[in-house]
Order: sequence, then structure tokens, then C-alpha cells
Amino acid sequence: MKLVSLNISMPITVDYQGKPVQTGIFKNPVGQELLLSTTQLEGDGQADLVNHGGADKAVCVYCAEHYTYWQEKLQRQLPYGAFGENFTIEGLLESDIHIGDTYEIGSAVVQLSQPRQPCFKLALKHGVKDLPVQVQETGYTGYYFRVLQEGCVSAGQTFRLVERQPLAITVTTANRLKYVDKSDTTAIRQLLSVGALSDSWRAFFEKRLENPE
Repeated sequence: MKLVSLNISMPITVDYQGKPVQTGIFKNPVGQELLLSTTQLEGDGQADLVNHGGADKAVCVYCAEHYTYWQEKLQRQLPYGAFGENFTIEGLLESDIHIGDTYEIGSAVVQLSQPRQPCFKLALKHGVKDLPVQVQETGYTGYYFRVLQEGCVSAGQTFRLVERQPLAITVTTANRLKYVDKSDTTAIRQLLSVGALSDSWRAFFEKRLENPE
């Protein structure tokens, strides 16, 4: 369980389908130690503060293990940070990590809050119109950490499990409930019982229970 790359960028404005779009998705690896606050990494920024960043989504995480698949699929080399992630990690796949799991990394403590929901800015970055859908369908979405304790982090550090959420609902399961098994109300209620679930995903699933499809 290792942080293999630490990636940051400030938002820039780019052209997308003839319109200017502000985005912070063009992350670049950095070698120095950075302060991780409760809202973001030092030197990093997000353009869309409704869907990115903030207390529940302070750190965007992607798994290094998925890079081989995407490099073959997209027929190009992809540097770490290519999916807009702050942390590129190995050893903590979506199928292995649970909503609410808490880890120590460097002098910081982080907690998994929700899966990452792929958006159009992946298509913008890579020039592949349906890439967000592809990412969603593979289940290689990545996820978000909230920061329980601010601290300094750097590439090469290992994650230490502090607490495993007892209900053990994986990111893979949460994705399945959002995109595939939309009527599995028993599992949805179980997910909602996890206090660490982000406010946005909680609101989404509460609304689904009120208005089932």
C-alpha cells in the first residue's frame, strides 16, 4: 500500500467543443513533500468546487495498477496524474478498500469518503469522447479521501491502516449500487448506514430511495 506519485496543478482555461472551460485536471507529478490540508494539497486547486475538492473530496485517488489497461486501450503512454488524481497509489484497489476505511500516510490521516464519479473533463483531457463512460463501466473509477488529520505527505510513503470500517462496503460495491443494481434497496440502506459516506453520495441515494427508478 504505497503512494507512488503525488500530483498537483492549478486550474487553467482550455477550449472544449468551442467553449472555454476551467479545469484542474492537468495534474503533474512532484517530488517534494507537500502539506495536505482538510480541503486540498498544497499547490493544488480545483475549478469546479461543487463537484471537486472540499472536505469530503480533499484528495482524488487513482490506482497505479489500472495504468497498463488504459495505456493499451488508448494506445499511448500515460504519466501518473493522467486521470486528474492527486494520489496515484498501489495496493488499494476499488475492490479492496471500503467506504470509511482510515489510513495514515506521512503525518496525515485520511478516510475514504466516496468513489470518484468520472466527468467530461476526462474526455477533454484525453480527446476521447466516451472516456468517462468507459471508466465507469470498467469500475476503475478511483475514489476520494477526506482528511481527518492535516499533515505532510510525499511520494514513496506507505499507507498504514488505522481503522477498517466494519460493514466493509467496497468502492466496487458502491459503484455497482449507483450504476448497475439501482433497485437493491437493502444494500443501499446498508451503505447509507456508513457515517463516513460523503454528503453528496448520501443525498443521491436518499433521493433514490424516495423516488426509485
